[in-house]
Amino acid sequence: MRSHYCGELESGLIDREVSLCGWVHRRRDHGGVIFIDLRDRSGLVQVVFDPDRAEIFALAEQVRSEYVLAVTGRVRSRPEGTENPDLPTGEVEVLGLSLQVLNAAETPPFQLDEHGADTSEEVRLRYRYIDLRRPEMQDRLRLRSRITQTLRNFLDAEGFLDIETPILTKSTPEGARDYLVPSRVHPGEFYALPQSPQLFKQLLMMSGMDRYYQIARCFRDEDLRADRQPEFTQLDIEMSFMDEDQLTVLMEQMVRELFKSVLEVDLPDPFPRMTYAEAMRRYGSDRPDLRVPLELIDVADLMGEVEFKVFAGPAADPEGRVAALRLPKGSELTRKEIDEYTKFVGIYGAKGLAYIKVNDWNAQGREGLQSPILKFLPDSAVEGIMARTGAEDGDLVFFGADKATVVNEALGALRVKLGHDRGLLEGDWQPLWVVDFPMFEKEPHTGRWTALHHPFTAPKEDQLDSLETDPGACLSRAYDLVLNGTELGGGSIRIHREDIQRSIFRLLKISDEDANDRFGFLLNALKYGCPPHGGIAFGLDRLVMLMTGSHSIRDVMAFPKTQTASCLLTDAPSAVDEAQLKELALRIKLRA
Repeated sequence: MRSHYCGELESGLIDREVSLCGWVHRRRDHGGVIFIDLRDRSGLVQVVFDPDRAEIFALAEQVRSEYVLAVTGRVRSRPEGTENPDLPTGEVEVLGLSLQVLNAAETPPFQLDEHGADTSEEVRLRYRYIDLRRPEMQDRLRLRSRITQTLRNFLDAEGFLDIETPILTKSTPEGARDYLVPSRVHPGEFYALPQSPQLFKQLLMMSGMDRYYQIARCFRDEDLRADRQPEFTQLDIEMSFMDEDQLTVLMEQMVRELFKSVLEVDLPDPFPRMTYAEAMRRYGSDRPDLRVPLELIDVADLMGEVEFKVFAGPAADPEGRVAALRLPKGSELTRKEIDEYTKFVGIYGAKGLAYIKVNDWNAQGREGLQSPILKFLPDSAVEGIMARTGAEDGDLVFFGADKATVVNEALGALRVKLGHDRGLLEGDWQPLWVVDFPMFEKEPHTGRWTALHHPFTAPKEDQLDSLETDPGACLSRAYDLVLNGTELGGGSIRIHREDIQRSIFRLLKISDEDANDRFGFLLNALKYGCPPHGGIAFGLDRLVMLMTGSHSIRDVMAFPKTQTASCLLTDAPSAVDEAQLKELALRIKLRA
């Protein structure tokens, strides 16, 4: 039906007859001449209908926005002075010689130009097929396709095999809830949709596949955020006979090539590396945004003799932390602004936000400081704080004092917010490998050990003996790739020995019986010559979100769910009829 896409037309096609198909983006009637901006996925082109072709002109008068048209016409230069430099096809137009209305359209529920982005997300998701016609959305999905193709090309060239793993599988909860699928042929039994292909890709390594990848659909029944969806896509990778250094070097090479190819951005070579402990100490986060130059500074040792319990308590608590955060030129902040930041850290459990404004320390010393907490601090503490933070006149120093987890989350988030609010970001892209994660963390309510990543992550080889004697001190062979404060991917070297895997299960209070029931197929496979192996999974939706500058992964997915895990377009999830339930041997019993 067409010879060219709308966005392909340029001056080299002048005097050529072309056939186009697309949607009416805009129709204008200027003094008896009708202009139609015809749109397809490649872009826009202006089509002109003159009244000397009466039948075609009459038909053009009837078309409206989002009508689907087939047009045949001759490409010509736009009259001098009417060119549109903002449009790739802005030097040419098409003189319409024939017109066919392939389908009429009702008035869309929102505009499809730049104003469409102002429409509520609920309306956009309900009419997603219309929202996806917007050039902004089409650009994002085109870029997503280009990203996946570039990743595939790299991995194919490096000898990786694209292998699919099952969607209907066994329920082996890995932290989040599984989506369960009832079996008709096995009444009362269920499949689970995979949270990740983790165990299957490990089995592929045991099968001798050596290098595997998959752009995998994954499912997790969990509460949603801007970067979470019940179903999502990840680039899943596994390889044998490589250690963590070799693996991360290859993966950062892939990411560098991706950014160079798609965005023409040169990422650093090599990516910096930082231990988990250092990241938490300096930034309060295991995914720090290195574009923000602010850092957390420990001052607990300066508060040991302070009578102010807000500081003295956490300073004496082995699980507490007292940290300072210096904001250059922060004394400009008003009390109202400080109060807003105090509310902000409250989201993360902080009970308040102490501060010291440094007005004139150099000339006046203590008298040049302004703070409600100064009266509680002896001169030695004040002098120590000023020296350690490097505070200068005009700065402001914030403080966090509480359990270390609360201080890290609150000041870590405040650090990033201040960086954005105050225009402190340095550079556009700051990647980072975070390594040497703790192997385990203790649940605060039960005191049980849980795996920080997942129970298949290998411990450091020199710490095998301390797994049972001091599990809290064990470090894992895990690594996360962070970009601009967002975790792009995480992985680890895996456990490839049955005895170690069973030891980890026992430490996690998974009995041998439960382990055999849930992971017996893996434990059996480990007996038959499992090679050392490791891998990583990249959140493809997050990656595309970052590379397109979007604010939510919903903006880079064709048909996302809402934050309540519902699809406004199809009204899923929905009830099913009694006959289907009976066939599955199920009965609905709603909570009281």
